[in-house]
Amino acid sequence: MKNYIALFLGVFIIFLSSCSSNIREGEPRILVFSKTMGYKHSSIPQGMEAIQKLGIENNFLVDTTKNAEVFNDEDLKKYSAIVFLSTTGNILDAKQEAAFERYIQAGGGFVGVHAATDTEYDWGWYGKLVGAYFDSHPAGTPEADFIIKDNSFAATNMFEDTIWHRSDELYNFKKLNPEVNVLMTVDEETYEGGKNGEHHPMSWFHEYDGGRAFYTALGHTAESFSEDLFLRHFLGGINYAIGKNEILDYSKVTSQIPPDSDRFTKVTLKYGEFFEPTEMAILPNNDILISQRRGEIMLYKDATKELSQVGFLDVYHKTLSANANAEEGLMGLQKDPNFESNHWIYLYYSPTGDKWVNRLSRFKFENDVLDTTTEQIILEVDSQREICCHTGGSIAFGPDNMLYLSTGDNSTPFSEKGVKYVNSGFAPLNDLPGKEQYDARRSSGNTNDLRGKILRIKINEDGSYSIPEGNLFPVGTAKTRPEIYTMGHRNPYRISVDPKKGYVYWGDVGPDARMDSLDTRGPRGYDEMNQAREAGNFGWPLFVADNKPYRDYDYATGESGEAFDPAKPINDSKNNTGLRELPKAMPAYGFYPYVASQEFPQTGTGGRNAMAGPVYYSDLYNGPNALPEYYDGKVLVYDWIRGWMMAVSLFPNGEFNKMEPFADQIKVNNLIDMEVGPDGRVYLLEYGSGWFSKNDDSALSYIEYNGGNRPPVVENITVDKTSGKLPLTITAKVMASDREEDVMTYIWDLGNGETKETATPELTYTYENVGDYFISTTVTDSKDASVKSEPINIVVGNSRPEVSIDIIGGNTTSFNPGMAIDYKVSVTDPDGSDIDENNIFVSVDYLEGMDEASLSLGHQEVSAAVTGKALTLALDCKTCHKEREKSVGPMYIDIAEKYKNDKKGLSYLQGKIISGGSGVWGEVTMPAHPNLTQDESRQIGLYIQSLASTGVKKKSLPAVGTIKPNPVKGTTVMVITASYTDQGGNNVKPLTGSKSVVLQMDTNVDNVGAK
Repeated sequence: MKNYIALFLGVFIIFLSSCSSNIREGEPRILVFSKTMGYKHSSIPQGMEAIQKLGIENNFLVDTTKNAEVFNDEDLKKYSAIVFLSTTGNILDAKQEAAFERYIQAGGGFVGVHAATDTEYDWGWYGKLVGAYFDSHPAGTPEADFIIKDNSFAATNMFEDTIWHRSDELYNFKKLNPEVNVLMTVDEETYEGGKNGEHHPMSWFHEYDGGRAFYTALGHTAESFSEDLFLRHFLGGINYAIGKNEILDYSKVTSQIPPDSDRFTKVTLKYGEFFEPTEMAILPNNDILISQRRGEIMLYKDATKELSQVGFLDVYHKTLSANANAEEGLMGLQKDPNFESNHWIYLYYSPTGDKWVNRLSRFKFENDVLDTTTEQIILEVDSQREICCHTGGSIAFGPDNMLYLSTGDNSTPFSEKGVKYVNSGFAPLNDLPGKEQYDARRSSGNTNDLRGKILRIKINEDGSYSIPEGNLFPVGTAKTRPEIYTMGHRNPYRISVDPKKGYVYWGDVGPDARMDSLDTRGPRGYDEMNQAREAGNFGWPLFVADNKPYRDYDYATGESGEAFDPAKPINDSKNNTGLRELPKAMPAYGFYPYVASQEFPQTGTGGRNAMAGPVYYSDLYNGPNALPEYYDGKVLVYDWIRGWMMAVSLFPNGEFNKMEPFADQIKVNNLIDMEVGPDGRVYLLEYGSGWFSKNDDSALSYIEYNGGNRPPVVENITVDKTSGKLPLTITAKVMASDREEDVMTYIWDLGNGETKETATPELTYTYENVGDYFISTTVTDSKDASVKSEPINIVVGNSRPEVSIDIIGGNTTSFNPGMAIDYKVSVTDPDGSDIDENNIFVSVDYLEGMDEASLSLGHQEVSAAVTGKALTLALDCKTCHKEREKSVGPMYIDIAEKYKNDKKGLSYLQGKIISGGSGVWGEVTMPAHPNLTQDESRQIGLYIQSLASTGVKKKSLPAVGTIKPNPVKGTTVMVITASYTDQGGNNVKPLTGSKSVVLQMDTNVDNVGAK
């Protein structure tokens, strides 16, 4: 019997110990986080002090920080709860957000205080965790009745009454999470300014995504943190968040940490060879077809890396009058889902001729030729020409092989000239006779018109089409077009379809109003990021963004009508040929104006042009450069003007969760299309930075992802001497690091045919021969990944001149306008060469501030010609060319005259100087100068151009003289700069020395001389 009892006790003890093994050792520890990126509450210090006191009195430890870098797995797992104490704005980056999600999923606790709901508006997961977002509040801290709804919880069990009367800043909320457990509400009848109605929560708790969350809207005032009832309320929430003080279980987490941005690189396939590219299609063999607006179809061959034209359509791409820019032309291109077997390519274009339509057709593409004789016309969209703007034109296929086509509203967004009442950047709603182009209700808001829509059709084998189930209007519905899947779009220029779920994504380019005019016209302009999980009306031109309504407007009288109702939109335009009552309006999931956005702060500011890229799934692609699983199900979006790319994460039901930067180290120049190839690479088509032109920075490229070992990073390379007499001993050092902390080796290329390998990032070497050398180092890690540094130029056999500027007998740090400053420039040559005073250049410049990069800016263009002349005399150029005398090569003055009116003349000359060539001036070959830097070739080019310059040349001040300061208004810094270029030597190029003296305006005197 005793043995059974002993056995039972042993098992029981083991059971107890196993049950308690997840409890942390020691007292619970909490982190109080108080970073603010918006309004900073003055009560935060009192809140910190009060929490620390609560910790001492209630046996928990308190750490405090404003540093978001603590949001990583290793640091966060130390804490039983995290308190957001009146945080504001976007306070965490994408990696820190993911770490916080993982912390909660592992069983962590969260406490939000007051402005914690004024935080991270574009992070839906956080919004659900904290329970709501701040919307507004009445002025001051009014007194009000707080109603206790649940006094069984630790944060409210101290209340014996159901009414708690007190004063505080009283938040109104939006996006309230209906799944929280409400502890107290506020009675809006006891104060003015409440906007949530009868149910106005002010404190709540809930379990969320594996963790625990408590929020109180109280705590705005410093006095709150010395109020006994509030502190007991607050302490109850902290204790709930701490829970049982268990060790976090990271085996339960689902959120992944985003890849480092330096794992993405841009590989350019073609640069500067496109003329208004619009859309691309990546073929199964990785060849890429690109449409160009003026009608060309281009083919990039993956095997040969060549770009060629393989087809052409005669398209309407320019208005006959000069009053508007046409945006029509060849607008969209896509391959058939079964291209490998049927070779069909779909094009959306504007055929020339008297028939004003945009046409969707398909053509056979075989043997690298688009056969225009095989055209099958599928669909035509009536279009009003000789106006601007908005074409849409993107083509995409869904997982069910349905074809989706976007069309624009074909409406003029600009104010009509010569009339009193105009659009002014708001919705174009003018239905006066003859003003059809200013009325988007005739197109986007018209159920019987294909413009301003996303169409969905099923292509039949013979090139005809049928209507699938689930479009917005069933076949046969009066005053509707059954092809319409979604309506109410302004310019859905690029669309994509989720290849698994079939959801449709697009960016809608928004209107131009800079300010709200809610009482007369409506909201300011917003670009939209949209998703359609089913057919619907997305509002334009009656609504924008999250269904912000415009007002009806009489363009004859200027009178404003009622705001449109998103629940029951009415299109009563005289130009409407469709239904009067439209389907309810659907809001955009993302939207942003010209200025900073509270809801989506990552979108930035400035011009805007939202676009939708693909939805990524790594298991659909094969290839070593496919993106990691982290991006599965994420929507890639981008902005054509702002230049960012983002990855949008969704909740399982398809709703927006958050957006984060995607490959943000990569620079793009007006990205116009983004597609995923069969190899899993994300391909980029860049229009370039000019409108309606062939842009030198247009490009086709792809993003390469490196999920393995990364090469070292070279931060800097330095050499202690970059010039000097023979023999020249130099010491070179490189600053490099390896992101995987591998051992590194260094191979030094000394520019003279020699290389040296070192185990340390330093080399000492002596040059024994005269010459112009470039030293660089290749840094290699233990896994053979390497990176090469920038080269540094070393001139052996010539020393750089030394220039000094002396301010004589006056203040050497400040100046007064109108008060003379005497100066003297001195030059010495370490090699003992004579000083040619014609090569001294002295200038004075006035700047707004102490920008070190700008100190010598004023004199550089002028002195570059002096340096360039010296370079030509020191190099072999002098054997073939003379400034104004005949030689085997052309005179420099003749070259200058030939290219003086050519905008690209300087870059052409630079190319010739470095690369050499023949045939322009005769048969004599011009030798190449590959060792010249871009800056040196530029200096030579500027010298040559200066010979034909008819402009007034800036003259040098004398080497010794007087300056009477005369700064322009707004400038407070005067810079005196002197430079000298020596003569060089045999096969040794000349060198320039320079010196700058900076004087600041004396603000202690009355500077009446400034103008």
